Amino acid sequence: MHKHQQGFTLVELIVVIVILGILAATALPKFVNLQTDAKQASMKGLAGGLRSAVEVVRGKWYAAGSSSDTTVDMADGSTVVVGIAGTASGVPIGDATGIGAALGSTAGYTPTYGAVTNFTPASGPATCVVTYTAATGVVDESAVTPGTCP
Repeated sequence: MHKHQQGFTLVELIVVIVILGILAATALPKFVNLQTDAKQASMKGLAGGLRSAVEVVRGKWYAAGSSSDTTVDMADGSTVVVGIAGTASGVPIGDATGIGAALGSTAGYTPTYGAVTNFTPASGPATCVVTYTAATGVVDESAVTPGTCP
């Protein structure tokens, strides 16, 4: 009795490996591009969160009825420091006690506080930035592009 061994030949295995290599080479750029898209989406999400935080704080400041209050007490027990003059009325100031407290968490982002606060990804380029202007409460995400957020 002869025992028959069955299996793949070396040529068949090489052909399968070559086909898998071609598929991987065509799929890899799509996955690399997803990282760029994800970073941009994250920054745009941050911009939306900043806008919402500004409007919630401003709304609570107006609802309190006093235009001289420099702080707003939030529902979670935190306190947000706000401006009281002109377009900055009821708008979080540009530091950790203002826009930082209003946002709640800056995990994943690096804020550079000031009159114009810049938020950049913690693990990304400084060119990928969302700005917050404390004098007006305006959030700008125009620097969030494929070229600036690779």
